[in-house]
Order: sequence, then structure tokens, then C-alpha cells
Amino acid sequence: MGQKVNPVAYRTGIMEDWKSRWYASKQEFSTLLVEDKKIRDFIKNQKEKKERGNDERPKYPAIAKIEIERTRDEVRVILMSARPGLLIGRKGEKVEELQNDLQNLTGRRINLKIEEETRPQMIAQLVAEDIGEQLIKRASFRRTMKRAMEETMKAGAKGIKIQLSGRLGGAEMARCEKQAVGSIPLSTLQAKIDYGFSEAKIAQGHIGIQVWINQGEYSEDDNDGQNAQKSQASKNTKRSYKR
Repeated sequence: MGQKVNPVAYRTGIMEDWKSRWYASKQEFSTLLVEDKKIRDFIKNQKEKKERGNDERPKYPAIAKIEIERTRDEVRVILMSARPGLLIGRKGEKVEELQNDLQNLTGRRINLKIEEETRPQMIAQLVAEDIGEQLIKRASFRRTMKRAMEETMKAGAKGIKIQLSGRLGGAEMARCEKQAVGSIPLSTLQAKIDYGFSEAKIAQGHIGIQVWINQGEYSEDDNDGQNAQKSQASKNTKRSYKR
């Protein structure tokens, strides 16, 4: 049985910065950690009914990453989205609604900031969610995987790997299907590997979607891993790795 490591966790603190950036004492740390999890789950799991039919859709779609920073007075939540207009809403209605909901959830003052992701085809989480939406619409899983890989490679990725698990094509027995294009060096810290996971809830059951995208290599201009750099952790490898 293979030993799998999450590419994001593997590089956090060495090549990439943390998604939650704050300091707390031992007594408060566990409470604030659970609070961060509640904030992320609330934003991701909020659903709304479609105007036609009983199907549900994400209330806040196309969110690639959620980062949280804390000060003594407030909690700063940074949403990185490919479609910021949908998050902001008409005259900022959706932002205010989300801000109020999070304040009621945590009992703290929330400061929301929305940043735009200009190349959604290069973000593994958004690619995984897009594949899930297509599968829910009963699209062919092989065609969907092929189209996603072509779009990502056209956007400038060095490589992409997609893995689907479940009752693919309505089969009675669940199985795993995998497709890859280009280079995906998962063990190379210098490689900028983005990882995304999503689930498609279809009539036959849940289908798990995993996506790995090789965005190239970390350059000296990147600001990731600042805390690790202060601890004198090596940011650049001594030699270049090629596959």
C-alpha cells in the first residue's frame, strides 16, 4: 500500500506560507483552531436553491483558498476567488451578508477581503470543483478529465494529474481512474505543486476528485515560506531537478 503525502502540507513552512496566520497561548490555541475550521466549513458548505428545480448550488462559488489572520481586535478573512463579482454581489450585499453570518458564528468582529485569481485553470481546487459540477450534470467522466487537462496545459502548467474514485459511469462496482499529462514531481520541494480535492454527489453515490497541478518552480521573488526562511531553512535547492 502506497504512502501518500498531501503536497500542500508537505511544502507548508518550507516553500509556502501557512493558511492561518496568528499566535495564541496554549489555553486559547485549540479554541481558535476549531473556530478557523468552522469559518472555512461555513463558507464552503453554504448552499442555495436554484430558481428552477430543487437542486442546490454553492452560495459562494469559485473560492480557491481561504486565509485567516487574527489580531487582538478582529479576525481578517481573505477569500481568493476566480469570480469576485459573484462573491461581492449587487452593491456589496453578499459580502455584508457573509460578514454578518461569520460574526454571528464566531462572536468576533470579521474583516472580509476578496482577492481575484486571474488564472483559475491553474488552481487545482477550482479545477476539481469544475469537474465535479460537470459530473453532476451527467457529463462523461473521461471527456471531462480530458477537457480539464487540455485547458490547464494551455494556461501554462508544466503538468497535471487527475484521479477519480467511485462508481464511475454508473458502474455497480466502484473503481479508481487516473490520467496525467506532463511532469508531476511530487517529491521535489522546489516544484510548485498545487493540490485540490472535491466530491461530486450523483445518483449512484459520491465520486471523489483529486487534482495535482505542476505550476513550475518556486522563484527567488516568491514571498512564500517567510517564517521558515527566518528560521534559516533552505528555500532554494542546491541543484535543479528535472524529470
